[in-house]
Amino acid sequence: MNFKNTLTKNYKSFLFFLILLIVVIGLFSLVTGYLSISLSDIWATMIGKGTKRNQLLLIEFRLPRLLVAVLAGASLGVAGTLFQGITQNELADPGIIGINSGAGLAVVVFLTIRSSQINSSSLINVISLPFAAFAGGLIAAFSIYVIAWKKGITPIRMVLVGIGVNAGFGALLTMLQLRMDESDFNQVAIWLSGSIWNAHWPAVFSLLPWVIFLIPISIYKSRILNILQLGDQMAVGLGVSIELERVKMIAIGVALAGASVSVAGGISFLGLGAPHIARKLVGNKHERLLPVAACIGALVLLISDSISRNLLAPSEVPVGLVVSVLGAPYFLYLLVNSES
Repeated sequence: MNFKNTLTKNYKSFLFFLILLIVVIGLFSLVTGYLSISLSDIWATMIGKGTKRNQLLLIEFRLPRLLVAVLAGASLGVAGTLFQGITQNELADPGIIGINSGAGLAVVVFLTIRSSQINSSSLINVISLPFAAFAGGLIAAFSIYVIAWKKGITPIRMVLVGIGVNAGFGALLTMLQLRMDESDFNQVAIWLSGSIWNAHWPAVFSLLPWVIFLIPISIYKSRILNILQLGDQMAVGLGVSIELERVKMIAIGVALAGASVSVAGGISFLGLGAPHIARKLVGNKHERLLPVAACIGALVLLISDSISRNLLAPSEVPVGLVVSVLGAPYFLYLLVNSES
């Protein structure tokens, strides 16, 4: 019996282990940093007996940052799994094929029109940013589909068109940035590279409903994703309206990726790597693959955030750059070995 079969048979135990590992890494994230805090201090603060310094550090800074990392990582892991399942393309990732860039452009345009800042915690921004990012992601997805279509869509064509769309949105973002003052320019540049350094509770509450609502729907759609892997003819024979189901799941994937971008910026390669790691661990059945990919995404982003905070402390490296350093070699490996 190989390792994958063992994990598949003990799926619930393995999923519990991943959740426990997220909790352990989360606790490590809370206690480490330029300003240290012990586990006993965390407990005292949580029961209302901590110092004002620890309460400010834990409640106002580190805890919302941890939750944003978990929610955004899970969102991107599930979004990447959906895109790979829908397109049957192992290279599909919302960061690589331009979904994140489209969402990011929409967010910056929205904030430019409102003359607001990326880290603004005003009520209108909290409510509106995920919707703006969702609209931008849909525009990017539609553009990719239209341009890549040529008697069907091959995996490599989709990735190459996505990279081109990504570059186009990146150019538009640069043009917008050049019209900003120096402070806003630097802030947008850091945010677009993937940053959760200024996470706050409104950001958590803006992302949480999307995760709570859409990830369970994605898992509910696991049967459809499994059927799509059998091919279009077989799916139609089994009574699946394939185009309608694809549109629904693309919309869910775009919404999850867009909501993540609205609070954490453009984090690439996480939506690529998390599904692949999960697939190697528990196989291709999406009812198991999606929850594990969500946990892997949350875990990788938590670890990357810990690295970004501690590597050059007290300065920080944008977490998106850390994820890219970890994920780019894997993407190149997949690209070289992928069939066109």
